[in-house]
Amino acid sequence: MSAARVLVVYYSRTGNTGRIARSISAALGADSMEIGDPVDRGGITGYLRSALEALLGASTEIEPPKRAAAGYDLVVIGTPVWVSAVSSPVRTYLWMERDRLPRVAFFLTHGGSGSGRVLGQMAALAGKRPVAQLVVRENDLGSGAYREKVAAFAESVLASLARPGRKRTGRRRKARAIS
Repeated sequence: MSAARVLVVYYSRTGNTGRIARSISAALGADSMEIGDPVDRGGITGYLRSALEALLGASTEIEPPKRAAAGYDLVVIGTPVWVSAVSSPVRTYLWMERDRLPRVAFFLTHGGSGSGRVLGQMAALAGKRPVAQLVVRENDLGSGAYREKVAAFAESVLASLARPGRKRTGRRRKARAIS
């Protein structure tokens, strides 16, 4: 059996999400691709534009993907949290690639709140439940605590790849008591 192919796709306005994406890619031995955003998001104007797009749930123009998601067994997708919402470049990518995405895993970086909401938005946009999820807070980056989180996330992703035929039904089996 050949090794599973994994792609890490991300958007990073400040570099934090990119930093985590590179760590995940290294831990998984995966290819990576940054979502190309032709919009200038620098400075206060770029920040305000990004926040407004997030509040409105708007899409944006992105560059055509340099790698085809359909050529992979799993795509890990990462976004920064903008005003408790998925970033508009990732929103656009998920909407555009929805029908070509194989299994997915999600990660996000944030300094405030809204991580649960954003993970839900990503799943709805992708039309798929993720095999794994990772939330990295800004203070995890400063302290280095993200390394352990990335390692656990990578382990979970790899475990899901070891079970390629297993489908999740959404129902959980009740644990049986062992006497």
